[in-house]
Amino acid sequence: MRRLAALALASLPLSAPAAELTASFGPEDAARQATVRSTTDIAALGPVIEAYLDTRPNTRILYEQWGSNDLYTLSAADCVAGQAGADLIISSALHHLVDLVNQGCAESYASNATRALPAQLVWRNQLWGVTREPAVMVYNRELLAPEDIPRSRFDLLDLLRPSGSRFAGRVATYDIEDSGLGFLLAFSDSLEATTFGGLMEAFGRSGAVATCCSAEIIDAVTAGRFMVAYNVLGSYALQRAREEERLGVVAPKDYTLVLARAAMIPHGAGSASVAGDLIDYLLSPAGRDELEAQDLIVRLGEEDGAPIEVSGAVETIERRIPLDPTLLVATDDDKREIFVHRWRDAFPQVE
Repeated sequence: MRRLAALALASLPLSAPAAELTASFGPEDAARQATVRSTTDIAALGPVIEAYLDTRPNTRILYEQWGSNDLYTLSAADCVAGQAGADLIISSALHHLVDLVNQGCAESYASNATRALPAQLVWRNQLWGVTREPAVMVYNRELLAPEDIPRSRFDLLDLLRPSGSRFAGRVATYDIEDSGLGFLLAFSDSLEATTFGGLMEAFGRSGAVATCCSAEIIDAVTAGRFMVAYNVLGSYALQRAREEERLGVVAPKDYTLVLARAAMIPHGAGSASVAGDLIDYLLSPAGRDELEAQDLIVRLGEEDGAPIEVSGAVETIERRIPLDPTLLVATDDDKREIFVHRWRDAFPQVE
């Protein structure tokens, strides 16, 4: 617990972090009540929670939407203080939750649903993968000719390589210091891709932009401020592309990272039984249908008319980010400092 104590003390701001948005679902006088803290937009997960509560009239869910870094900081501080501020945590920054579990901050839970999960989606009976979301590239259809659409990282490198490229300053990705998800995807790329070093160099040379959030990046590509965005979470991109013809979505054909948002019951959660029941629902056929309806489950190559472009055989391009100790490397202070320093060299405009 020593590392978490240091993290909690060092990273807590003068004023405690606050949720981005909050919502409540279910009757105010419900006999059972649970608090869910999540990085998932309320607009995406809210309908799933409402469907869960349709057959549970005596249950109320208080939902808090958080940025991934703030959620990690607050959860670590709660753990150090020996309290549970939430009954269930769901985050796309998988390395954060793996670290929390490793530090003894989670309750164990097992059911038929969790036992049926593949090994990549469960760790220590304390962490479970509940969604299926690819990391994609998005582009503005009005600004790119068909032959310029990047369908792989090699294609993106080719677009950025020429001196005076029209893509200079018009390519965006997550700021890995502001976004835990962005850090996870960049770290996973560094383990997976021979192109990682070349991409970092090309991003730096071409003035690529690092920014914070999925919605902000997608909005900017749609508006034409950026022509292409790299490593955007596909669930949000697909939702927007269904409504916006200008937005194109590509699953990179060299490989496509696929993550499952992880769920964790904090140690000492007062409504752990409700949290376990909600996890079971998310893993049930009914829950999977609801998650898929919100694009929180995406099956590459199997969508019915979904605006995502896939080149090549799906089984050869998918790279699952597993819930396992490998992700602890991403939370090691020394290795993180080296990685962030390398990233800053590519994005010197970020302070």
